[in-house]
Amino acid sequence: MADKRNRMGRRSLVLIGIMAVPLLMAGCGHFSETIQSRQTFEEAHLLFKQGSYQESLDSYEQIIGSYPTTGDRALFEMGLIYSYPDNEQKDYGKAMDCFRKLIADYPDSDYRSHSETMIFYLNNVPIKDRMVATQQTTIETLQSEVKEKEAEIAALQRKIGELEKNVFAYAIQKPTIDKILIEKQARRMLLLSKGKVLKSYRIALGGNPIGPKERQGDNKTPEGTYTIDSRNRDSRYHCALRISYPNERDRKRARELGVSPGGDIMIHGIKNGFARVGDAHAESDWTKGCIAVTDEEIEELDKLVPNGTVVEIKP
Repeated sequence: MADKRNRMGRRSLVLIGIMAVPLLMAGCGHFSETIQSRQTFEEAHLLFKQGSYQESLDSYEQIIGSYPTTGDRALFEMGLIYSYPDNEQKDYGKAMDCFRKLIADYPDSDYRSHSETMIFYLNNVPIKDRMVATQQTTIETLQSEVKEKEAEIAALQRKIGELEKNVFAYAIQKPTIDKILIEKQARRMLLLSKGKVLKSYRIALGGNPIGPKERQGDNKTPEGTYTIDSRNRDSRYHCALRISYPNERDRKRARELGVSPGGDIMIHGIKNGFARVGDAHAESDWTKGCIAVTDEEIEELDKLVPNGTVVEIKP
């Protein structure tokens, strides 16, 4: 953004450059001048092309003293050098002085109209330069404030992380988990104690995750309120906490459909032999209706969640 504004602010300098380069490069040879002064102009112009701006200005000063009849051209080219964008020592005030002196001392000069045009542009350049400088200062101030805020946010996040660890460590020492909340759409499982969230887990669901489980083999994850009714520490999925599906509502729905509601819905780890998949397992829904976490997480849940804990599964 700052680069864009700087480019806009330098538009007037580009216009100056557009005017200056053709005139300086051309050497303005169509004006009458002595053979001696022509050679001196060529030397001054060569210095300009080489980027030796001060030496070029000195040469034009000598021309004015030695060849007064060509002073209008010398003044004009000096004005262009003083205002040239690539000249790090450019001086708009001195450039204006050159153009004004040309107009005053050489009223009939062919350079008069060009000098008037340059004066018009240079009158606006300082204003635009100040605007750009002000905008740049504002941008730099805002960028500095953003960096400070980012540092503050990072510090707060570290503190939050430490607090979460402390709270969770306390929960492990004195198990108080009284509810598991599973949010299917968010693919998230929360551990709660007296209504407060102690920890969150990313989960994978059944391969057909939308809607409640209705029948055996539909690969859907149930929706409703259940409990942890048992566990299996020798599961094919590392470790498993069994959810009390189906409840009475699930059985009634299955009877109305004339199907078996199914069962064996678990919160479990990754299939034995595939633990290396780790967190990446939650990138897709791969179970047959169960809720999956990593092996490390199911070990943690096994320690924290007693049998009888309420499990609420929301769409």
